[in-house]
Amino acid sequence: MSRRSALRLGGLALPAIAAPAALTGCGTAVGAGGDGALRVAQPTDPTTLDPHKQGDMVTMNVLINIFDTLTTRDVRGRLAARLATSWEPRSRTVWRFRLREGVRFHNGEEFDAHAVKFSIERVLDPKTRSPIVELRYVTSVRVVDRHTVDVHTTLHDPILPAKLSLFGGVIVPPKYLADVGDAAFAKRPVGTGPFIFESFRRDRELRLRANRRHFHGSPGPERLVFRALPNPASALAALQSDEVDLVTGLTPDAARQLSGYAGVELESHRGVRTAYLNLDTTSGPLRDRRVRQALNHAVDVPLLIKAVLDGKAREVPAMLPRGVVGFDGSVEPFRRSIRTARRLLAEAGHPHGLTTTLAASNDDAQVAEAISGLLDRAGIHARVDLMDPGTFSARLTSDNRHALGPIYLAASTAWTLDGASMVQSNVRHDRRQSRWVSKEADRLIDAEELSMDPEDRQRAFTALQRLIKREAPFVPLYQQDIILARTTRVRWTPVVNGSLAMESAEVRA
Repeated sequence: MSRRSALRLGGLALPAIAAPAALTGCGTAVGAGGDGALRVAQPTDPTTLDPHKQGDMVTMNVLINIFDTLTTRDVRGRLAARLATSWEPRSRTVWRFRLREGVRFHNGEEFDAHAVKFSIERVLDPKTRSPIVELRYVTSVRVVDRHTVDVHTTLHDPILPAKLSLFGGVIVPPKYLADVGDAAFAKRPVGTGPFIFESFRRDRELRLRANRRHFHGSPGPERLVFRALPNPASALAALQSDEVDLVTGLTPDAARQLSGYAGVELESHRGVRTAYLNLDTTSGPLRDRRVRQALNHAVDVPLLIKAVLDGKAREVPAMLPRGVVGFDGSVEPFRRSIRTARRLLAEAGHPHGLTTTLAASNDDAQVAEAISGLLDRAGIHARVDLMDPGTFSARLTSDNRHALGPIYLAASTAWTLDGASMVQSNVRHDRRQSRWVSKEADRLIDAEELSMDPEDRQRAFTALQRLIKREAPFVPLYQQDIILARTTRVRWTPVVNGSLAMESAEVRA
């Protein structure tokens, strides 16, 4: 699809992002930084440098380079050892982890079992006010010896090792935290990771240097620099003018604008970040299953992927993306049919259609407007309510489940590569983002979260996907590819969960 002034979808004109001045002339080669630094652009700065007080991927992308986790994912998405070298269930409510020996934090403090106990229990402590929810079943950690811990849970958690591969598994130095306090720790974080913190100037840059004593060896880049460039056009201009080496979080339209420039390479990798519409089934017209099914018939996801996402996504039939534990390919997506959508609306008492609102972040404006256009063809007039990302996020995570109105566009990353991550907060009726009351859904969530038998978990996941297809509490959309733009001096392959662990990057002078 070529550059154009407007994108047309279902009769709706959508503005394309204007190309920056630096990109409108003939392509020129991008020069090298020359100091061994890898300069990475993200849409925003990290919200905090305290890993236990954050829950977003942009922040985690920085912190995963400063800190280590107990487990990790390799480039093929397989669960692998990190600070823990092995793990096994000792009983239904105890997981044992054996820890790597000889590891020290950047300040020289020793990593041991006490650091693991301190870190996990700090996440659980209400005083920390951690937004990390993955450790909901963990009650305590017992030190077995200097390099062994037992993690105790209220119920069996079959994917606890996977949950310790990012947010909940970050290990911090107990003595340093006790000495300096939380506030100072967040200003100058100390971890065991492949990079050591140097400085952070908000709205400018965050600088790290290589940890040459890391247990995996010295990382590829001598230095790692993160810059916040919220405007995609500005980020691309910075890449073209040799201010950054790697631009992450690109939209397909922004990536198209850089195509064809010398010295810049575009890459698209399969990802698991999944977009969907969350429907408020507890009030208004959306209480009727037929109305919710009508929305699913009306939103032509393949057309959306082709026209708006440049084909860089795959349709998701029932919330769980391909590539995660629990996905069942036998569950097919809704058949797209305007006629069927209109018939269902008429049967539900809306022969002339209905009016509603669709809330979305400004970052997702193009997709939201396109979805509104598709719904309009079926007589569902959804006014798009756009808000800045901070406001949208605050409402999404607030205690008011109606804060974003009857329909909102959201996306989640199943970073554990287990289906539980995708439905842990938005299905069971007592979870913070759920707007669906279903005893059967609650039962299936409990079954997939707590069963020790992988086959039992798969049966629960399959039944849940079929139930979601039948009851339509969501409009599942797509899992988007990870799109990167980089200079030719950088070689790096992302993990499918999208995290920016940069130690394996190769930087040519």
